[in-house]
Amino acid sequence: MVIRIVRLGSPRAKGEGTRIGTVRRPPRGVPKREFASGDWYDVWYPNLAPSVETMKLGQAATDTVAWAAFVRKYRAEMEAPEASRSIDLLAALSLTANFSVGCYCADEAHCHRSVLRALLAEKGAVFA
Repeated sequence: MVIRIVRLGSPRAKGEGTRIGTVRRPPRGVPKREFASGDWYDVWYPNLAPSVETMKLGQAATDTVAWAAFVRKYRAEMEAPEASRSIDLLAALSLTANFSVGCYCADEAHCHRSVLRALLAEKGAVFA
């Protein structure tokens, strides 16, 4: 069983399982009833999304120094008890279930999901 890290709105992989949207806001212009059928997400889980302030910091990061500042701030947010327990839960579930975690960003390397991947890996998560 595994976690896949995905771009929300991209076609689902065979056997991907439940798709979890770790984004601050739902997709614009998409009716709620179409979130799953449009390959956005099955479950919205903003608890693992960066705060608005941190998200803006990441979006504005144009060099490695600015990106490192975003990573530090997002990691600090994910140390909060609720977020940390969520990461523990997803890492444990990856041992027994297929599911995916995602965001809208086109480039995973410049997206919080790359940091989330690392956080999950540090907790022993299994990836596709």
